[in-house]
Amino acid sequence: MVDSLTPAQRSERMSRIRGHDSKPELALRRSLHRLGLRYKLHVKDLPGKPDLVFPRYKVVVFVHGCFWHRHQGCKIATTPKSNTQFWVEKFGKNVARDSRVTATLVELGWRVFVAWECDLAPSKLESTSNRLAAAIRETVGQPEQGVDVDSEHKLRPILEH
Repeated sequence: MVDSLTPAQRSERMSRIRGHDSKPELALRRSLHRLGLRYKLHVKDLPGKPDLVFPRYKVVVFVHGCFWHRHQGCKIATTPKSNTQFWVEKFGKNVARDSRVTATLVELGWRVFVAWECDLAPSKLESTSNRLAAAIRETVGQPEQGVDVDSEHKLRPILEH
């Protein structure tokens, strides 16, 4: 299938995609704040500049877009039909970088959580936020481990040892 947009239109549309302060991230931030959790934003001193940092709990949260970070089994994580090789390589680099950053943070003693865009939709936001808030609060004194927060698997490790 050929792209329905001209290269200029595609470029303009892609330029509007932001790395932080996305709608899902803002929704999660508001929800966690209402639940009494306080955090720092995009701490540049930490690998990957996590979206939310909870120093008190030594926890970081990344809000991943399903398309860009390849959420397994998600209908949003499609591959474009045009320029497929470029996209496959791009997605592969994103996933590899996510793994490296997570491993580095875990080595530094941080707990890593990933909240997926599809689980931050208005219909799922409250339950995802509640699960995440409970998991963050439970982390005090527990061994470091990366955790993926998604509705299908609840909380599951993202780093298999």
